[in-house]
This record gives sequence, C-alpha cells and structure tokens, in this order.
Amino acid sequence: MLKLHNKAGLASIAVLLTAIAGPALADYPEKPITIIVPWAAGGGTDATARTIGKALEEELGATVNVVNRTGGSGVVGHSAIARANPDGYTLGLVTGEINMMHWQGLTDLTYRDYTPIAQINYDYAGVQVAADGPFDDLEDLVKTVGEQPKGTYTASGTGQGGVWHLAFAGFLMDQGMEPDRVTWIPSQGAAPAMTELAAGGIDIVPSSVPEGRSMIEAGRANSLGIMAPERLDSFPDVPTVQEAIGSDYQIGEWRGIAGPKGMDPEIVATLEDALEAAYNSDTYQNFMAKQGFGTEWRNADDFGQLMADMDERFGKIVEQVGLAK
Repeated sequence: MLKLHNKAGLASIAVLLTAIAGPALADYPEKPITIIVPWAAGGGTDATARTIGKALEEELGATVNVVNRTGGSGVVGHSAIARANPDGYTLGLVTGEINMMHWQGLTDLTYRDYTPIAQINYDYAGVQVAADGPFDDLEDLVKTVGEQPKGTYTASGTGQGGVWHLAFAGFLMDQGMEPDRVTWIPSQGAAPAMTELAAGGIDIVPSSVPEGRSMIEAGRANSLGIMAPERLDSFPDVPTVQEAIGSDYQIGEWRGIAGPKGMDPEIVATLEDALEAAYNSDTYQNFMAKQGFGTEWRNADDFGQLMADMDERFGKIVEQVGLAK
C-alpha cells in the first residue's frame, strides 16, 4: 500500500489529479454559445430564438449569439446545426421542418441527427379567411369545399410541402376529402399569404392565428378555428375545431433548442435546467404573450419523443399528399 508521509506528497498527488481531469472538471459554459436559426431575421422563429437567447444569457451568465443560416427551405440552417461540434457551444432553434424535409427528398437529415434539449414553443394551425369571403364559419367552409368541384378554392401560407400546407391537407383528409381538394398556392410565408387573402387572391390561409393578427385586428380577415386542444388566451374568440365541427384533429409547428448528435449528457442537463428557467422567465413569457405565440415546454426526453411522433405523423401526410420521394 502506498503511504504518503508529508503534505508535499499529498499536494503533488492533488496537482497530478487536477492535470489529468482538468478539461472534464471545467465549468460549462466557458465561452459564448451560438444559436443557429434556419430561418430569416425578423420572422417569428428568429424573434423566438433571440428572446430565449437573451433569457438564457441571464441564466448561464454567458454570452449567447444568435445567427441566421437561411436557404433550402430550412435545409441549410438545420444542416449547420447537425454538423457542428457537439461540445455544447453551437446549438440551434430547430423547427418541425426536420419532420418533413427528408420525406420529400430535400435532405437526408432526420430528428435522429440531433440532441434534443428542450421544446419551448408550439403554434397550432388555424383557418383564416377573408372577412368578406364566402365562408361564415368552419362548418360552412367544410360543407362548401366538400360540395364544390375539386380546385374551386385556393389556400396558401408557406411553400409546397411546408407545415401549413401539410397541416391543412391533413385537416381535409380528417374531414373525408382529398388532401388536394383545395389547390395549394406556394408562398414565402403566412404574412404575404394573408395580404393576398385580404386582397381576394386566395380563399384560405391555414397558418397559426398569431401570423394573421394584423389582418384580423384590421377587420380584413377572420379566423374560423384552431387545430388545438383549447382556445388561445391571445385569441379567446376563436373556437377549436373540436368546438366548431366536433373534430379532434390537432396539428401545428413546434420549435425547440437542440444540438448536434452526441452531446455530453452533463452539458445537456445543464442547458435543460437553464432553458427551463429561461422559458419561465418574464423576459420570454411576456414577449410570447404579447406576440400571441404559443408557449409549450417539454424536457429533453419528452422533446425527443415529440420529434419521433411528429416525424411518423408528417411522413404519412407527405405520402398521402403525393410529395414523398
């Protein structure tokens, strides 16, 4: 048995152990963290990322930089997140598109290429129509669309195969109709689609209700229903589709913080705890409430399960719509 006879010997052992374990015992984070946003600056995803980033800075005591990596309908930014060093210093605000893009042959990336850390947002699809349009309520819309010839009505709110396109196609199938009974007009997002809706160029925008806020508040559009389990606090007059037509169909766009595959579980746990505190902060909650965005929390394990469940669900819709490759 090794015996140490003096304090100098103990000190030498302590120095040796510190040298061996130095990096492993280092406090995280020791340098700035980057959050990659796969969508353009100024949009809802970007604003959500910057707000949670600000709150996360306060919790971790470290700088959090948000950078936009756009292109390829979300492929460029999501690829940058997946291919980053899994050291915890490059994260991303991943979105539900990772449950759709690979089914359409746009990328090989799937949810399995990421380390889920926390879900912080979920915006359910709504059904927006022009205030002076042909539909009185959601029941009337379903009845009228079902009675008129295929292609009579048009809808928009995202690109072909985007979340609002697939959400609405799934809604039509839920109501016993073909997924393409309403012709989809690709757009650069819900904002230009709502402008076109108010001008009479299209008939339906199945985006989140907050994305239609300006037109709704201006009296130029109405939201007939939301595909959510309950009404939104920010839009209490908009019924759920269950209330409006007795359907339990629920779907929308999720957003969450994730990193590349293979992150250290201890770093993930640190980030998860800090993100939960940031999520519950006044900084984040007040901003989301003001914008009307949905707040929904899932920890790392539950977020990973959501990704898996939604991947299977959107895969079926993509196939039924005829966009699978």
